[in-house]
Amino acid sequence: MKSYRRLPDCNIGIKELVPSERPRERLCENGPDSLSDLDLLTIVIGTGSSKMPVRPTAARVLELFDQTTGEKELTVTDLQTVVGIGTAKAAVICAALELARRRLPQKRRQIVFPKDVFPLIRHFGSRSQEHFICISLNGAHEVISIQVVSIGLVNHTLVHPREVFSDPIRERATAVIVAHNHPSGNLNPSPDDINVTLRLKKAGDLLGIKVLDHLIFSEDNFRSMLEENELN
Repeated sequence: MKSYRRLPDCNIGIKELVPSERPRERLCENGPDSLSDLDLLTIVIGTGSSKMPVRPTAARVLELFDQTTGEKELTVTDLQTVVGIGTAKAAVICAALELARRRLPQKRRQIVFPKDVFPLIRHFGSRSQEHFICISLNGAHEVISIQVVSIGLVNHTLVHPREVFSDPIRERATAVIVAHNHPSGNLNPSPDDINVTLRLKKAGDLLGIKVLDHLIFSEDNFRSMLEENELN
């Protein structure tokens, strides 16, 4: 399996990197699936501005992506709030997002095993903060949506059932799988991870939306609390 390698520092200019570490060259050599979200955005944006180099600009756009949930879609105006993104670059990003949506396969991905979830979320493994994610499923356990619920340490304050189940209720989901990345690479659940999971399970039972699993993952691997019998 290909791994998402991080570039040394998002503040380092592209020209300062050796060719083998530059996003465009790595894409040509290893394919787009070998790049992180930050690398891909760096290629889409192309160049920096007099105010901000391209990689820090891409990092801020990526933060905006992660903070946009539910039915809201990023607009040119939203993107222009990022230093270094003008009308032209904002339009390119919006066009790329819309083209990707139109080209996505119509058939929904069915989840049978925990390993089926990992390819859908592993690009979040390169984030420097914990991202708590909710995957909504229909009655056939096909993916309806994947939403970032919160960014920061997983605890009962940030990960509230109200926020987790908001989209699944609206989407008439019958089940969810929750997941979050551990930037440290240690996939063992913390006490907060376990407590939050049990709290969500109880809330899901009341709502009629079953919490099937909680995945803890890094860039290269994952741990399923279901497989480890940690959901009871």
